[in-house]
Amino acid sequence: MTLLLRALYIAAILIAALVSIVGVASVGAYYYVAPELPGVESLKDIQLQVPLRIYTRDGRLMAEYGEQRRIPLGFSEFPDQVIHAFLAAEDDRFYDHPGVDYQGLVRAAFALAVTGERTQGGGTITMQVARNFFLTREKTISRKVREIFLALRIERELSKNEIFTLYLNKIFLGQRAYGVGAAAEVYFGKTVDRLSLAEIATIAGLPKAPSRDNPVTSPERATARRAYVLRRMLETGYVDPAAVERASATPMKSFLHGPTVEVEAPYVGEMARQYMLDKYGTDAYTAGYVVTTTVDSRLQRAAVAALRQGLIDYDRRHGYRGPLARVQWPDEAVDPEAVLAGFRAAPGMTVGLVTSIDENGATVALQDGQSIPMELAAIAWARPYVKVDLRGPAPETVTDVLAPGDVIEVIRTADGGWTLGQTPNVQSAIVALDPSDGAVVALSGGFDFLVSKYNRVTQARRQPGSSFKPFIYSAALENGFTAASIVNDAPVVFEDDTLEGTWRPENYSQRFYGPTRLREALVRSRNLVSVRVLRQMGVRPAIEHIRRFGIPAAAMPRDLSLALGSISLAPLDIADAYTVFANGGYRVPTYFIQSVRNSQGELIEEADPLIACAICEDEALEEPAQTNVPGPDEEGDEEQYLVEIEYADPVITRQNAFLIADMMRDVIRRGTGRRAMSLGRSDLSGKTGTTNDRRDAWFSGFNADLVATVWVGFDQEQSLGAREEGSRTALPIWIDFMGEALKGASEHIPPKPTGLVTVRISPETGLLARADDGSAIFETFRVDHVPEAGEEDARSPFEPVESGEPLF
Repeated sequence: MTLLLRALYIAAILIAALVSIVGVASVGAYYYVAPELPGVESLKDIQLQVPLRIYTRDGRLMAEYGEQRRIPLGFSEFPDQVIHAFLAAEDDRFYDHPGVDYQGLVRAAFALAVTGERTQGGGTITMQVARNFFLTREKTISRKVREIFLALRIERELSKNEIFTLYLNKIFLGQRAYGVGAAAEVYFGKTVDRLSLAEIATIAGLPKAPSRDNPVTSPERATARRAYVLRRMLETGYVDPAAVERASATPMKSFLHGPTVEVEAPYVGEMARQYMLDKYGTDAYTAGYVVTTTVDSRLQRAAVAALRQGLIDYDRRHGYRGPLARVQWPDEAVDPEAVLAGFRAAPGMTVGLVTSIDENGATVALQDGQSIPMELAAIAWARPYVKVDLRGPAPETVTDVLAPGDVIEVIRTADGGWTLGQTPNVQSAIVALDPSDGAVVALSGGFDFLVSKYNRVTQARRQPGSSFKPFIYSAALENGFTAASIVNDAPVVFEDDTLEGTWRPENYSQRFYGPTRLREALVRSRNLVSVRVLRQMGVRPAIEHIRRFGIPAAAMPRDLSLALGSISLAPLDIADAYTVFANGGYRVPTYFIQSVRNSQGELIEEADPLIACAICEDEALEEPAQTNVPGPDEEGDEEQYLVEIEYADPVITRQNAFLIADMMRDVIRRGTGRRAMSLGRSDLSGKTGTTNDRRDAWFSGFNADLVATVWVGFDQEQSLGAREEGSRTALPIWIDFMGEALKGASEHIPPKPTGLVTVRISPETGLLARADDGSAIFETFRVDHVPEAGEEDARSPFEPVESGEPLF
């Protein structure tokens, strides 16, 4: 008994000595590493690497840029099952220990002593936060000591939920995904609140080896890790056996998902990315900036759909160029999915393999594993392409077009069927602006951004052809012409060195129509009238007037070819200039960035556009206008504060803008744009444009609320083909877009401004009509330009010109 007491006494002394030694060592270690420990206060203001995100003005995600995929979430945004899965897998005593799990450390040390291997970890979630935010991943005793002391310090400064939130947002989970929110999107294309238990367990199993165990790289390893997490959740009481059984039986299916883009606007996204990079440098990709653009998601969807359908329609008019590829089939060693894996589907299309065929139809295996029938009606358009103006005969059977082994594109039709597809070679651009302030509300720079990032809205500088004529006619109205001025539509020849010798412009129809009123010349797009008008008023005054629309004077040729749109402009330039006609004469520069916020949601940049306001001019406001705009007060509650509005100055008279817009309404009512009458609206103005050899097809049009421009052509200039003018090739795209954009909107024609008067004139002379003239028509004039009855028009008609005279 005495020996036992003595042994216990000695053991107690040894334990006390050991504790003292450990305590002294710990204190010594703390003071040794304390100077090297970072301040935990910085965790409260930690800047996670969050990608740049671009949104529409109505809050739809358009694009995301950054090396690290991360979606920061608040603690309350994580479902309970996510919390439970990570606790069970990583640190089930997280809410019980002070940052260091001493029990876990003892277990890990004992296992290491017994087996000689690290079979258990002693780390905690708090220690992982310390390591991920402040320390390297080197495996040394000194780093482990710093990790322990830093974890204890973190626990003193932050709450458990704050620590857990940092962990769930910071941890690397493979495939560039940082944080649970990003992992849910990357692996399953979901937000965290929509994850199943099987998916949650898969993500919670990733921290140990995210690059090796993720379900994309190794479904087998991911399945094993999922089983471990589910077993731990069962052991800790977070789930019942039935839930584990269901989740375990779920197949491990995962593939990489891009950001959950809600609106397809990659060209605008790229514009915003470049803007942010230029202004904020490479921090733009990591600082969590949120950019809100002026794009409207509904209008953007309409623009993309209209552009693609218009190009598909054009492409089908010129024939089928054959399959994407042709493989040996049947081949028992290869299944269709393996064959199709190497092909990317164009937007709106699916890639398929023709697996069998007879006279009645073909069977096509798709990339998703389903098989579909293709009957003759589905390929009826596919006459063989020979050249741009020549096609082969129409198919009489499916075998005339398809053969087993053909890799083809197919399109789902509105009624649920399928039709043969083909990615167009031709390209297009569409842009829509709000004429009241110049905001870009929709923009698509091509058929497929992933194939070509070339933004034709802003970068393709092409000749606008006749769509430039409204600017010429606007200048004419400021230089003595009226909408009723008579100009002779007759042959004209110019000898001009700037035009490389003799120039003989002609009308598209190659016919001549004699004396023609200016309004009728614009409606019918008469080239010779435009040339004569420009020659009569002079090129210099025309350029001086047109530059007010935002078109640089230096870009305009100093010769009469300007009358036919020989200047090179981007579609955005044309749309921008047309806003002046739409808003009553005001220049409102275009913009597409509405606001920029930092990662804390603080507003750091906001657009302050000029506003076109004809009513404001009428009211002759002497004081700057102000408007109430909602904004946060110091407590974060919403209050109203005043913002000063800056109004745009007029660049042409309201009378001029009204007259040109009215003349352009006639282009749609009865001229080259009459297809647009299918929209059933009377408030639309527009102008077609077609360049030499039909290399470019345009349509630009507007009402008082929306301006839209469409261009169609090849990137490497070549003819679009016979009869492919602006009215046939570009206008249908514009109609499809405007039909959706203006759906449900009331008609909006600005009221006739003061200073204009409408009178009866003779359509033959352009002069005031006699009371008994049964052919008289109405025309609108500025009050100081109303012709008198019987008065000869000083500008009508002039004889054909045989040689050039001084233009200035």
